[in-house]
Amino acid sequence: MILPQRIIRFPPAPNSTTVFQMDNAERFLARWQTAGLLDENTAAAIRAYEAAQEKPAGRQWQVLLALILGAILLGAGVLLLVAAHWDNVSPLRRLALVLFMLVFFHGLALLTGERFSGFATAMHALGTVSAGAAIALVGQIFNMQEHWPAAILLWALCAAAGWFLLRDQFQQTLTLLLIPAWIVCEFSFRIDPYTGAGIYVARLVCLIAAFFLSAFVHARQRAVFGILFGVGALLLPSAIGYLAEEGFQPFYGLNHWGFVPFFWRFATIVFIACIAAISVFTERRSAVPIAIAIVLAYALPWARTPITQTPDFRSTPYTYTEPSLLAYALVAAASVALVVWGVRIASKALVNYGIAAFAASVMWFYFSDILGKLDRSIGLILLGVLFLAGGWALERTRRKLVANISGGQL
Repeated sequence: MILPQRIIRFPPAPNSTTVFQMDNAERFLARWQTAGLLDENTAAAIRAYEAAQEKPAGRQWQVLLALILGAILLGAGVLLLVAAHWDNVSPLRRLALVLFMLVFFHGLALLTGERFSGFATAMHALGTVSAGAAIALVGQIFNMQEHWPAAILLWALCAAAGWFLLRDQFQQTLTLLLIPAWIVCEFSFRIDPYTGAGIYVARLVCLIAAFFLSAFVHARQRAVFGILFGVGALLLPSAIGYLAEEGFQPFYGLNHWGFVPFFWRFATIVFIACIAAISVFTERRSAVPIAIAIVLAYALPWARTPITQTPDFRSTPYTYTEPSLLAYALVAAASVALVVWGVRIASKALVNYGIAAFAASVMWFYFSDILGKLDRSIGLILLGVLFLAGGWALERTRRKLVANISGGQL
């Protein structure tokens, strides 16, 4: 006689995240029951409540990465398709195509917003990015008078409207990027014919970069902080490098427009004061990085050493300037100050960035001032020692500082 076999159905195996959460909950419940803080009925009620709250663990970062890459690829494909047939399309059809891009992306986002909010956010992002392209293309189609900072202002207004209507982190980030970009571009457009214009533009960029680094360190919007911090991390060394390497070169002389007028120099101070005030209002603890950036912006162009040379093909010597030892010391001291302040406000991001900036300042000094004075082999040996020993010491220091920060930002 063959007995019927009993089919046993096992529940699906929970993933590692769910198991970790369940184990933690059980561990705490057991501890509280042992201490007499919970009875069996209360512990059972807590288990039932937590089981009801459990959701299937999603692959959030994979979905986010897929959305970002998909949006970038889709936008690039649309741009390539339009660019390939742009010359064969009439002006009226060009305008219709530009408007269709805006309606398509934002309309698709509105249709899918309730079902898939992440996809809707990506489509709204493409729509706002397409608005910038549409502004530039409309100006080209109708041969409008060229004033390219105005196009950036219109794009910033589109992003600000999107931020106001959608309360979206991407729209917020794009607005915070485009408004300072418009200020810098407008200012650069106005003073470009004058001697020394690059220094004043670099000072603005330096303060904006410090604002991006510090004003959103403890913000809840992690995407906003990450993007702005990354942009500031790239802008700050670029501005500092220009201020230190270019400076006020005495041998260039003045062009026919002369030096930057007093009005625009005073406007630079006003803009910097506004940036500092907005930064402090957004995050009071950003006052120190802003002050560091102001010191660097105004001191580096003057921290230079004059050098006189007489080339073989000229009978008269000429003089030029290079960054002095004070310039390297200022950048290194600013990096250390960022590290100290990052520890003070429990910001791992500022600590890591300050350590990297200090290492970069040491390498800048070595390549600019020391390596050229040494024999090639000795220079390479010292460079290897600097990389190995210095890198080990900095990494050990960084780990100790980060380990002492509790509740810091990653």
